[in-house]
Amino acid sequence: MDVLIQLGKNAVEAKFALQELSTAQKDHALYAVARALRANDSWILQENAKDIEKGEEKGMHPGLLDRLRLTSDRIEGMAEGLEQIAMLPDPIGEVLETIERPNGLRIEKRRVPMGVIGMIYESRPNVTADAFGLCFKSGNAVILKGGSDAICSNQAITKVIRDALKEEGITEDAVQLITSTDRAVAQEFMRMKAYVDLLIPRGGAGLIRSVVENSTIPVIETGTGNCHIYVDQDADLEKAVPIIINAKTQRIGVCNACESLVIHEAIKEKLLPVLAKALEKHHVEIRGDEGVQQVIGCTPASEEDYGKEYLDYIISMKTVSSVEEAIRHINRYNTRHSEAILTENKETAEKFLNQVDAACVYVNASTRFTDGFEFGFGAEIGISTQKLHARGPMGLKELTSYKYRIVGTGQIRE
Repeated sequence: MDVLIQLGKNAVEAKFALQELSTAQKDHALYAVARALRANDSWILQENAKDIEKGEEKGMHPGLLDRLRLTSDRIEGMAEGLEQIAMLPDPIGEVLETIERPNGLRIEKRRVPMGVIGMIYESRPNVTADAFGLCFKSGNAVILKGGSDAICSNQAITKVIRDALKEEGITEDAVQLITSTDRAVAQEFMRMKAYVDLLIPRGGAGLIRSVVENSTIPVIETGTGNCHIYVDQDADLEKAVPIIINAKTQRIGVCNACESLVIHEAIKEKLLPVLAKALEKHHVEIRGDEGVQQVIGCTPASEEDYGKEYLDYIISMKTVSSVEEAIRHINRYNTRHSEAILTENKETAEKFLNQVDAACVYVNASTRFTDGFEFGFGAEIGISTQKLHARGPMGLKELTSYKYRIVGTGQIRE
């Protein structure tokens, strides 16, 4: 594990070097990395194709293949994300609070970098660029541990970033990639508390559970996404169908896709036949309760279906008699990620917003918007489903801590 220790030492040195950079230097470097990603588009895609080929040979699930696959548009999105980060205000040095004490002490609470951030993630090579950009702008060094399925893609993207930083005269060790695919290495990485200040897992439930249970480093838990849409009796059904189709089918392998639909029984006769035809065009399998089965032919839903993140062309459906019942059902089965209500009733919408326990709660919009780029954060390092320190899409400010700066004129405590 000597290689890991060296990565840790490199990162600690890099974090102090990064804290000396001005905002202008950081922004200039981010634009340079964005240009480098575009310039190396073909090579990155060639390396990604190797990962895709191996995934197909192993029979990887289509949803996971979708997460793994890069395209020119997705690389352009990575570059745009870095440019958007460069345009955001630098959070470092922000004065959060100023206190003037009666004895003349002046206390300032200022935002500072976390230091060294570790990322463990699966099958999403775009995370490599997103994590770098957010950590870099917020003054943090980052050590990345991607999944073995994306090793070629991650190595290519990391090399492009490091080469661009070197050309800018900035330490390449602002971003480092653990290239070993050995599980024992990942376990050891989780115990590098002497070097890593914060660990963020991003992937499936198994990965996140492993990190939370085994890490000695403080962890921000990014949860899976069993996201619901509740169609209220006062919903505009012309709006509802396109929103549901978008949330379910635009990308199936993402944590903010809709996996479960909750439907008020008063509108099931009008909604379900139209919705079933629309879902059929996208080859989506419906698993419904008795209320749904009374209106359309579908597979019976089991208890397990209501709590499952499919990452597939499958959706569960449950009928309810009130918004209160819908809220109880969602709070029982959701993963505290993203939930939506479709209604034209403001009072009902407000009740849903207030009582559903999730990081992001929507009215009349697709859950697919739970994303750092869509929220204007430039990108995201993950979507936190916990409640301490950070919740929802984590951007620049969520990667900072604070310190108190106290200035006196000779005061002593009596």
